[in-house]
Amino acid sequence: MSSGELLEIDPLELKFPFELKKQISCSLQLTNKSDNYVAFKVKTTSPKKYCVRPNSGVVLPRSTCDVIVTMQAQREAPPDMQCKDKFLVQSVIIDQGASAKDVTTEMFGKESANAVDEVKLRVLYVPPPQPPSPVPEGSEEGSSPRPSLSDNGNLNASELLAATRAYAEGIQQEKPSENIALLTKLTEEKISAIEQNKKLQQELESVRREVSKQQGGFSLMFLIIIALLGVVLGYMFKK
Repeated sequence: MSSGELLEIDPLELKFPFELKKQISCSLQLTNKSDNYVAFKVKTTSPKKYCVRPNSGVVLPRSTCDVIVTMQAQREAPPDMQCKDKFLVQSVIIDQGASAKDVTTEMFGKESANAVDEVKLRVLYVPPPQPPSPVPEGSEEGSSPRPSLSDNGNLNASELLAATRAYAEGIQQEKPSENIALLTKLTEEKISAIEQNKKLQQELESVRREVSKQQGGFSLMFLIIIALLGVVLGYMFKK
């Protein structure tokens, strides 16, 4: 901010996020902290390159005026993104009650008896804001966590049920509630069958250990148990 004789100007550097073939604007604020009516005029070294609205006017006592500076679309970038353009804000005290239509170029000329206050402004080109980086594939924000695998490569029963419920909640807005209930029920039945399968395998292993302790080989009862277990397991896997 510059504390001129008549106006405070903010900022002193006009920063444009430079992009080729795109109009870019920035704002300039003129503040009159005096009790006088102050007329202003904005000039630039490149009038064909910039559009200033308003480029002249009156700032009332104890008030501010916003000026919009628009850079026309550029076809090529300057070397090293350096800009040599300059702006000049001129201001003079005018009669009380004057308006923007009363402001003339002669008010700011050297021939005028008015005390003209001048503030120079620089132009800077800055890089445009970068778009947000895309979410890496496989780690989408808001996606349901994938169930982990157990040591033998199969899904843990509790994790499978939790994953199914999370999936059902995620698609609740897209699929009918009947399908969600059916999906959950089938998954629970599958988990129950897996648990029963594990239990039968444990019992089979226990029977094998008991028989191995006996002398004289396998008993008739053991062969019957083995046959029954084979039938049960075959039926369950077919389901």
